[in-house]
Amino acid sequence: MDSNRFVLTVLRHQFLDGPNAWTYRSTMEVWLDLGELEQRPSHTIDGLTDRLLAWLPGLESHHCGVGEHGGFVQRLREGTWAGHVLEHCVIELLNQAGMPTGFGQTRSTSKPGVYRMVFRARNRATAEAALKHGHALLEAAINNEPFDVAGAVHALREVVDATWLGPSTAAIVNAATERGIPHVRLTDGNLVQLGHGARQRRIWTAESELTSAIAENIASDKDLTKMLLKSCGVPVPEGQVVHSPEEAWEAAQDIGLPVVVKPSDANHGRGVSLELTQQGDIERAFAIADAEGSDVMVERYIRGDEHRVLVVGGKVVAASRGESLYITGDGVHDVRQLIDLQLNSDPRRGEAEEFPLETIHLDREPAMRLLLERQGFAAESVPPAGHRVLVQRNGNVAIDCTDDVHPEVAYAVTLAVRTVGLDVAGVDLVCENIGRPLQEQGGAIVEVNAGPGLLMHLKPAVGQPRPVGEAIVAQLFPGSEPDVGRVPLIGISGTGHTTLLARASAFLLGLASGPTGLACQAGVFLGDRRVEDAARDYWEQCQRLLLNREVQSVVVETQPGLILDRGLPYDRCLVGVVTDLRGWETLARHDVSGPQDMTRALRTQVDVVLGHGACVLRVDDPAVAALAPLCDGDCYWFGEGSVPEGMPGTRLVRWCEGAVCLMDKGQLVVRARPGQALDTDAATALCGAAAAAWAAGLSPELIAAGLERFGASTLN
Repeated sequence: MDSNRFVLTVLRHQFLDGPNAWTYRSTMEVWLDLGELEQRPSHTIDGLTDRLLAWLPGLESHHCGVGEHGGFVQRLREGTWAGHVLEHCVIELLNQAGMPTGFGQTRSTSKPGVYRMVFRARNRATAEAALKHGHALLEAAINNEPFDVAGAVHALREVVDATWLGPSTAAIVNAATERGIPHVRLTDGNLVQLGHGARQRRIWTAESELTSAIAENIASDKDLTKMLLKSCGVPVPEGQVVHSPEEAWEAAQDIGLPVVVKPSDANHGRGVSLELTQQGDIERAFAIADAEGSDVMVERYIRGDEHRVLVVGGKVVAASRGESLYITGDGVHDVRQLIDLQLNSDPRRGEAEEFPLETIHLDREPAMRLLLERQGFAAESVPPAGHRVLVQRNGNVAIDCTDDVHPEVAYAVTLAVRTVGLDVAGVDLVCENIGRPLQEQGGAIVEVNAGPGLLMHLKPAVGQPRPVGEAIVAQLFPGSEPDVGRVPLIGISGTGHTTLLARASAFLLGLASGPTGLACQAGVFLGDRRVEDAARDYWEQCQRLLLNREVQSVVVETQPGLILDRGLPYDRCLVGVVTDLRGWETLARHDVSGPQDMTRALRTQVDVVLGHGACVLRVDDPAVAALAPLCDGDCYWFGEGSVPEGMPGTRLVRWCEGAVCLMDKGQLVVRARPGQALDTDAATALCGAAAAAWAAGLSPELIAAGLERFGASTLN
């Protein structure tokens, strides 16, 4: 290695899965040693800014701390340190790779030359890949070495595509997030849980747990589907499944020419041949459809354009229309070249899922080649100048026509979906004008599909996007309550008898809501039953509680070290309790050197309280009490003393004359006497539990009765 080469050393990195000391969302925290670069800010390295802008022009738009377009470039030219530059390089690579992010921070530590840098990332694999490529890019730029930016972006995009949700699932998850509904990925694929505990729903792309297996099987049986629709008066094309080219020709003669030959589960129009009239074409079309691996169907040809109508919860929420594709000869280029020049050059076409239109490859589309041959052309043919050649008649359904759907068409489509029994369905129909009733124009419903793709409605090639994800979430979670999809969750942080406080809180919640899940240092509990011993890092155990459909409420004890190591194991809570700011002596690895540094970690517990929830704070600890203004909700107090002047909240729980006393505006509301004598710490913990239960909505009378029943064995 060149001894004169500048090196930026990554000391360690850790992915923070949940809300953390930096932000509400998952981030990658990176510890960096700048070495000699500590003495070489950006403006002292010749050509660095120009090289970075040449490689990553998008850096020009980064606001940075300046707060305006070009702010980061201004910082580069004035002089900033390598850790900060790495932050922006990583963010821009993520933007280029299709996972846009805008959050990042870089802060110095107590050790000279060592910095903490964080950036927003949706999963660990993407964060690690972005850090790897961003680090290599920056070192190359600093040392004036070549770097393959396009290759890095391509590699990062592959990681994003392999690890992130598909567009349909992502649209539903994003819509849930907008409504404040939490989500948990259950696999590396598209199986996602929306909501927590007993209030959860599960989705897999555009299918949900409400999707009937029977209905899905009916939809996959095209003959059965047609029979059922026909019995309800829904117009369908006559057709049948065939098993050989000869049988396909016989069926076509019986049905009446022209016909359509297609796979029974045609996807994106693959293997579909339209308007066939000749025996040879029909027999060849059979082989093309059969190669797709499903049954082959022969149907009466319906004149018109292909349409896809999305039905959610019995209502039409989006509709798209297809169009035929043509190329125009110039007397110079062959068919394949004209397709690339006139069709594949469209920026709306691409291989990735994010593109509304697919790239056309004749080599993998035998149905297109047959269509060309029927017009007298092959891929290498050069059409005469001005001659239009039909390339594809179906599979380009990406023109929004939602506002054009006739009420009679909407009725027929929703009736078809109800007949099959699906909650979410994509209905394929063919007609000349979707703004007219199907019967009067000879249109028909061709298929009813379970698990329909949503991309054509999210990113139409023409027309406005439709809120299809929102429609599916509204069906899964009707109503507008602020806690939709959430079970009551009490989060507890600190070191002062927090395990006892957590167990008492769970006991009280269980009296009101039924089975309560508890994750604390004493173990993982469901009701009174311990289901697991607590691991040293019990983040995953906390998450598993949120997956349990039996759980009606949850209590989680989170030590400060776990917040700094992983973040909180939930996104928001109804009640957030902070007992104290002690324990800093064990957190030197996080550059925590005193009580003043603990605020950074433990404020997270207060930051995540829902707007209709409350924080619960120790009233006789000024540093803890100072967290109150950070809470989005109300504030409850516990401990000795009175509510600090100027602080929010009027409800206080304190230990007085051997009893837990619930007070509001200085007046006693109810008193509860535990069944045995308690030391000061245990008594304070019970006061905290009572305040948490009160903040969660339990009545003072129920809290008092519960505390008197709370087990002596637990207190001991």
